[in-house]
Amino acid sequence: MSAPLKTTDQLPVMEAFYTIQGEGAHSGKAAYFIRLAGCDVGCVWCDVKESWEILPGQLKHIDSLVELVCDQPSDLVVITGGEPCMYDLTGLTSKLRLLGYQTNLETSGAYEIKGEFDWICVSPKKFKAPLQSELKLADELKVIIFHPSDLEWAEQNAQLTSVKCRLFLQPEYEKMEKIMPLIVDYVKANPKWNLSLQTHKFIGIP
Repeated sequence: MSAPLKTTDQLPVMEAFYTIQGEGAHSGKAAYFIRLAGCDVGCVWCDVKESWEILPGQLKHIDSLVELVCDQPSDLVVITGGEPCMYDLTGLTSKLRLLGYQTNLETSGAYEIKGEFDWICVSPKKFKAPLQSELKLADELKVIIFHPSDLEWAEQNAQLTSVKCRLFLQPEYEKMEKIMPLIVDYVKANPKWNLSLQTHKFIGIP
């Protein structure tokens, strides 16, 4: 797994694509995704393990990323990973916002967030716990439920967020059949939480 890269005008990009946001508070919206390579969080159930390493040729100048975004009709850009906050995202997000794009972030919260974002989704992982300072910045807390004990983990993190933060529980996709009834009952009993599904997987899009 890769260590943080010290750069502001270049970023390691695993992939970039235009699709529909499949989960969380912005589910259903058209968005351009920039998936950065490199992650040391190491979730055993991660469905994008190929994003953990930085491979030769993945380093891209932020101007080339902005050009890719400008070729798409949506004004929503999602920066994800890997773990995107291993990098200083100030240069990229500043350019995007100057052009009128909404910049959303998906992070584990394990690193300090550096950049200008309109929406921050923190998805905390037990493998590398989030920083309390970054949980305070979250507009959205999205906790993946792999085991029933993860509900307690979700509550521990929710207590560290601000009052504005929207709370989501999302079943780990491979455990859907077993975990879904548990989450449904939990949300009904604790309506501060919302159910999040990976709808992009159900409809077969990136």
